Amino acid sequence: MGHERRWWGLGALALCMLALGFDMTILNVALTTLSEKLHAGTSELQWIVDSYLLVFAALLLPAGLLGDRLGRKRTLLAGLAIFGAASLAGALSGGTGGVIAARAFMGLGAAIVTPLSMSMLPAIFPAGERTRAVAVWSSATALGLPLGPLLGGWLLEHYSWGSIFLLNVPIVLVGGIALALTMPETRDPAAPKADGPGSLLSMGGLVALVYGVIEAPVRGWGDPVVLGVLALAAVLLAAFVLWERRAPHPMMDVRLFRDARFSWAMVAAIAANLMMGGLLFVFPQYLQAVLGNDAFGTGLRLVPMLLGLMAGGLTTDRIVPRTGHKPVIVTGLAVLAAGLGWGAFTGAGDSYGSVVPWLLLIGLGCGLSLIPAMDALMAALPADQAGRGSGLVQTLRQTGGTLGVAGLGSLLSAVYRDRVATGGLPGAAADAAHDSVGGAVAVAGKLHDGALLASARDAYVHGMDAVLAACAAGSLAVAVLLLTFQPGRRGADVTADEPESTHEHVAP
Repeated sequence: MGHERRWWGLGALALCMLALGFDMTILNVALTTLSEKLHAGTSELQWIVDSYLLVFAALLLPAGLLGDRLGRKRTLLAGLAIFGAASLAGALSGGTGGVIAARAFMGLGAAIVTPLSMSMLPAIFPAGERTRAVAVWSSATALGLPLGPLLGGWLLEHYSWGSIFLLNVPIVLVGGIALALTMPETRDPAAPKADGPGSLLSMGGLVALVYGVIEAPVRGWGDPVVLGVLALAAVLLAAFVLWERRAPHPMMDVRLFRDARFSWAMVAAIAANLMMGGLLFVFPQYLQAVLGNDAFGTGLRLVPMLLGLMAGGLTTDRIVPRTGHKPVIVTGLAVLAAGLGWGAFTGAGDSYGSVVPWLLLIGLGCGLSLIPAMDALMAALPADQAGRGSGLVQTLRQTGGTLGVAGLGSLLSAVYRDRVATGGLPGAAADAAHDSVGGAVAVAGKLHDGALLASARDAYVHGMDAVLAACAAGSLAVAVLLLTFQPGRRGADVTADEPESTHEHVAP
């Protein structure tokens, strides 16, 4: 494949991942509008969000295996078609049922595209170019997360609510055509046949796990439903691992975890993903409820983190070929810990200008840790397991991130509820103010209660500081573990002159 077509193909992949990235957050700013226009209650709004996550988490592993067997390019294009068609259906839906169904099919499309877009990188880029390709791919995904509120806020100000779904259609169409014209077809002719029991166990376990994690902050971690669902998830996932160890044609090669290169790079990737997810969970609410920005302004104020991420990616591309992955990943996690620790000292009266430096530092740390960790993971994956391995990587990353954000959300909620002062308020108003900082801001506005507003903002900042401090401690702990146990360059990192991948190429 010619050099020019290879990089054009990467651009097409990045465009598709950009759409998937901002689709994960664009809905956050539209929930109030959907509630008004579609007369959706809290439960229906929750399912609009969660239907995507449940299907996405459940199908990442089978989708990777499917791509290995049928051809990664054609399977990825099928996933894009499903995602685009579901987005169009969501835009044209007239009720919550249609939107929920559309979101579920969007999760299906995203579950196909995400692992296969990653698995195509080692198939078309030699090791000397792979770090740069991973940086572009990772940055496109990360760039989409803050772009979601930015684009969502602008679209809702100028167009109908359906525009947040319709936006995906032209992006997916252009990206799909570009991929069809520039990417080669690759597959693994020795990929195992469909593993029915393994697929059912993994899907059931992951759905139960994600559902339990979603419900825990709402119902409480001690709620019988939450405990029952999480126990079911543990049983099913344990059965899945046992089955995969004995299955004649496993969909997941558990032997990968015996490779310290793979295992510790996976730990680093999950940690970086969790820390960035934790920040993106608490910081937008801080910008809106505490500093008073609208949705568009909130997305705009996340740009410093993106600049730091891009700087980290550029630095990684230059340094990793000379030093190997380990020093860069450990340094990135330490920088990430420093940025998060700095952010944990934020006060309720601080201006946006005072948070920009640590926001830049967090972005830089994410770029220096996540991008080389993903590159190290791809270097450790056998060429004949690119699809299955990428599905496993993305499943662990997304599930770990979801679990982490749920735990951080519980921490934030506990600190906020303990500190917000709702005494003297009517029952319904006190419940709304006690439930979330957004509810408190709304109640304070209606009652013209400056004391409640100040108390809620102060309580939220204390909660955010606790989350950032926990993330900083976690990032530092992972850095120490990797420094101690992750293999160094000798025998661990792939050199720049490594030969091209041994994937089977099929004429496009």
